[in-house]
Amino acid sequence: MVARSTNSLPRSGSERESLRARGQFWTPDWAAEFMVAYVLQDKPARLLDPALGDGVFFRAAKRWAQANGFDVALFGRDIDPNIIEQAKKSGLNDSDLRNVMIKDFILDPPTQTFPAIVANPPYIRHHRLSSTQKQLLRGFAESVTGRHIDGRAGLHVYFLIRALQTLSPNGRLAYIVSADICEGVFANILWQWICSQYRLDAVIAFAPAATPFPDIDTNALVFLVQNAKPTSDFAWVKCFVRSSEELIALALGRSPITHQGIEVHRRLLTEALETGFSRPPSNETKHQYTLGDFATVMRGIVTGDNNFFFMTSARAKELGIPDYLLVKAVGRTRDVQGDNFAQEDMERLEAQGRPTRLLNVNSAPFEHLPQPVQKYLQEGETRGLPNKTLIKTRKTWYRMETRKTPPIMFAYLGRRNARFIRNSAQVVPLTCLLCVYPKHSSPEFVEKLWKVLSHPETIANLRKVGKSYGGDAIKVEPRALERLPLPDTLVYAEKLDEHRSSKQGLLDFGE
Repeated sequence: MVARSTNSLPRSGSERESLRARGQFWTPDWAAEFMVAYVLQDKPARLLDPALGDGVFFRAAKRWAQANGFDVALFGRDIDPNIIEQAKKSGLNDSDLRNVMIKDFILDPPTQTFPAIVANPPYIRHHRLSSTQKQLLRGFAESVTGRHIDGRAGLHVYFLIRALQTLSPNGRLAYIVSADICEGVFANILWQWICSQYRLDAVIAFAPAATPFPDIDTNALVFLVQNAKPTSDFAWVKCFVRSSEELIALALGRSPITHQGIEVHRRLLTEALETGFSRPPSNETKHQYTLGDFATVMRGIVTGDNNFFFMTSARAKELGIPDYLLVKAVGRTRDVQGDNFAQEDMERLEAQGRPTRLLNVNSAPFEHLPQPVQKYLQEGETRGLPNKTLIKTRKTWYRMETRKTPPIMFAYLGRRNARFIRNSAQVVPLTCLLCVYPKHSSPEFVEKLWKVLSHPETIANLRKVGKSYGGDAIKVEPRALERLPLPDTLVYAEKLDEHRSSKQGLLDFGE
């Protein structure tokens, strides 16, 4: 995310895709105001914005310094060569921008430190980074932190590490960023390092009605950090209105605070590191059981090209593909209407013209396949399928991933409809759903487990392990789902605890 006004954010098309590629999503003025107030409260002589955008933080800093009777020199960086002209159009002048450099903040950093840094970093996820970029970034991060940062960290993670390294002793950093910075697989290692080296003053989370980025499917957080001796607790704040007044008072430590638009909790770092900074404080007794005690979770099948490999039964007949080379499958979450997917649902999808058959020719050599199937695969080669990103990693391009039929499926991304689904139709899911394989294959055990998983108390616990997105959506990855706490009372009621240590059941679930 790079600072800019929110007036003209494109919702789709090439312009929106260009923003994603550059990681540019804009900070509103009201959020910039309290972030700047925090970093400038000691009236420092210099401020750095390492991702300038159109200069929203510069403008806020000028207003704050003038209102409080001091001068602050503005320093900035950005990699966009057009950023200077863009910033001028927003109201900044040559004098304001004289210390702005078009340089890479992470790999070509400033030689001096700064007492005040405020940033909305480029939000570029790991899959948009080249292997060379990832190697350089991970090498940088390990040299600074002494820790291995998982390759699934986005650019905004490395930006934070560099910003902290560039902070002067007792300096202040205000950092607005996607919540995945404290929810990804890299998060625990990253925040253990940060909280052992720096003082976390506050974390500001936002209710959906107050999100700084209403047009973006992301959940934002603001971190207020000092380069000072760490403390054992910090302020965790939930903001309910788009207003800076109470947040400024909080950032400056003023009292009393009316708390009409914010909710403030003092949290221990130990609790927050375990619960997650994006999640509300948890005072619950730790659950004894997780889903991983009773089941294994895998993602659904990645085809590489659904249009080619996934088809209706009518299309399969038209192509001459026999049933024994097809697998019954479901390809999108909204095709599953309830919490039980049955044969009548498959018939409904066929009647609607939805694909329900996955091409699977894994067990036969090409020359032994029926002629119509050989012809279809040759058409796929002509269309360039073997060179597609995911497909070209396969030894034989058309050989599909395999999964045993999961008794339970999980809709892992949603706002109010994340749910466990009983797979009565005996289908395999594509990547729209996760596969849940109970460690005991008896129908009785599967039904009991599904009953526990479908309970509202268990569903509520998904927020403890999922990644948060805009509009109150969550996403739960396979390993995170295995960490889903199961309420002890439900486990005992269904007597699942009696099966916790047994080795029986399904062991091989697919490639």
